[in-house]
Amino acid sequence: MTIIDIHTHMLSRGFLDALVTGSAGQYRVGRVPAGDEAIFTGDTAFVTLTPGMFDYGLRVSAMDAAGVDLAVVSLTCPNVFWGDAQASAAAARLINDDMAAAQSEYPDRIRFLATIPWQYPDLAMAELARACERGAVGVMVLANIDGVSLTDPAFAPVWAEIDRRALPVLVHPTSPAGVEQMDISRYHLVWSVGFTFDTTLALSRMIMDGFFDRYRNLTIVGGHAGGYLPFVLSRLDAGYRSFESCRAAIDRLPSSYAEQIYVDSIVYSPEALRTTLDVMGSDHVLYGSDYPHKNGRMEEIIEIVGTAPESARSAILGGTAEKIFRL
Repeated sequence: MTIIDIHTHMLSRGFLDALVTGSAGQYRVGRVPAGDEAIFTGDTAFVTLTPGMFDYGLRVSAMDAAGVDLAVVSLTCPNVFWGDAQASAAAARLINDDMAAAQSEYPDRIRFLATIPWQYPDLAMAELARACERGAVGVMVLANIDGVSLTDPAFAPVWAEIDRRALPVLVHPTSPAGVEQMDISRYHLVWSVGFTFDTTLALSRMIMDGFFDRYRNLTIVGGHAGGYLPFVLSRLDAGYRSFESCRAAIDRLPSSYAEQIYVDSIVYSPEALRTTLDVMGSDHVLYGSDYPHKNGRMEEIIEIVGTAPESARSAILGGTAEKIFRL
């Protein structure tokens, strides 16, 4: 069966240079005590850099070893949500051009999701059009845009254009607002707890805000199984039944909006995958690996998906991705 990795990342050295020079000191590249190169924000290592993030040949070799047929690559956090209009738009163009070139070099193995400067809507829509012309099959966005919610009215023109184009959008976590107050910088809790919280909050807010009623052509893919969303959907329903404020923007159960939400399979245990499948449905779960992050092991997630019912595996590993990304 075809295996398609829809949550997997690439960077470039040019992008890192743009990040360091364009973020006014917010981000820098340094080394952690163990010696790994990393992107830092303040004193916190935000993204650990690996050779696979910069080498498409190495990526394709790793895909061959794992049995992955196609990778839909995207930028990781902090994306391009850190500079002025000129710097952010230039960084988006740079990474889209890098990925489009890789797609041309490896036409049977690589597709890409557009990177756009969401905080500048006019520029974001222009870059979206350009990236689609270059072959982008969807869009990637972080679960908050420099601390601003994805449902903020400022981003409505961008969402309307994505909805018009009926493009799938990968919602990927970043550090949630208030990291300093939450004391989650130690023990890499930003990665294990903060990232999953960030995605859960973004998707839950979309549901409760009536977002999916406004954008009916939209397909959202929540990274890392949508965070805690499969676990918390029933609680959102309980809130809807119990509190008037939960019915302010929607007139049906929050769980009913799950039909517009897909999630990936990055869960790290068969038990977590079973819960995700039970709640979201096997036709709404897509294979993702998070390669080439240090935690991103293609074979590990394929093995976990192998514990799913046989009838569900082909849809998870590639069938549903072929459909929603039109591959």
